[in-house]
Amino acid sequence: MKLMSFSANGHTGWGVVDGTDVVDLSSRAPSLRAALAAGIDLTSAAGLPRHKLSTVTYLPPIPDPDKIICVGLNYLNHILEGGRDIPKQPTIFTRFANSQIGHGQAIIRPNASNTLDFEGELAVVIGKRGRHVTEADALAYVAGYSCYNDGSVREWQRHTSQFTPGKNFPSTGGFGPYLVTPDEAGDVFNASLVCRLNGEVMQSATLDDLVFTIPALIAYCSTFTVLEPGDVIITGTTGGVGAYRTPPVWMKPGDIVEVEISGVGTLRNTVAQES
Repeated sequence: MKLMSFSANGHTGWGVVDGTDVVDLSSRAPSLRAALAAGIDLTSAAGLPRHKLSTVTYLPPIPDPDKIICVGLNYLNHILEGGRDIPKQPTIFTRFANSQIGHGQAIIRPNASNTLDFEGELAVVIGKRGRHVTEADALAYVAGYSCYNDGSVREWQRHTSQFTPGKNFPSTGGFGPYLVTPDEAGDVFNASLVCRLNGEVMQSATLDDLVFTIPALIAYCSTFTVLEPGDVIITGTTGGVGAYRTPPVWMKPGDIVEVEISGVGTLRNTVAQES
């Protein structure tokens, strides 16, 4: 099942994708996050309004998460290209909900810096509240998966050892197009991830290169915080980012960037300059 959030004709809603349509389930809960929290039945959609996917604006699948937990330095390939040591524990930082954009919307290069980099990642969306979740039980807490582009303003990321400023410029976090339920996503542990810039492959990996697996991340994060329905864990990026290329490759206005994950979909965004 593919779930999404959208806006259409002045209406903001959420629903389930059915072919070239989205079935509007907004009458059942005010948001997809609320639906996950309430355990709303997502399978029965007869008689509900529909919108053509071609006519809606895609929003981040979860526009209003309580938390976005980001994991840095989690692909061995990326750790090695940066000349860093393999971390003993996950490297955690946070992203704010209002820095996100949906599929098809523009990533904004800020006026403060031109060092805007791409980071193709798998996002894990939590489906139910959890604390002290074990690795063995972790996947039972997953509502689904999505693509993420953790757009990074490197200059600001490197001001200090704390990554947060460079990860939270407005409209830099691409998220979508859908939340794909685990049964449809299939074997994400061995899924392939590709990030393309203007059609050229910049990043390519399989998720078995993760240092800390999805269950390990859920267990770790649920130890220091309560995971809530709709929370998003972004699992890290692989090698090939623009910052470590010679010369560096930064996203610029007019670019098209895509993050494709097998079984999950393709997130596509243009790039524009801050007005």
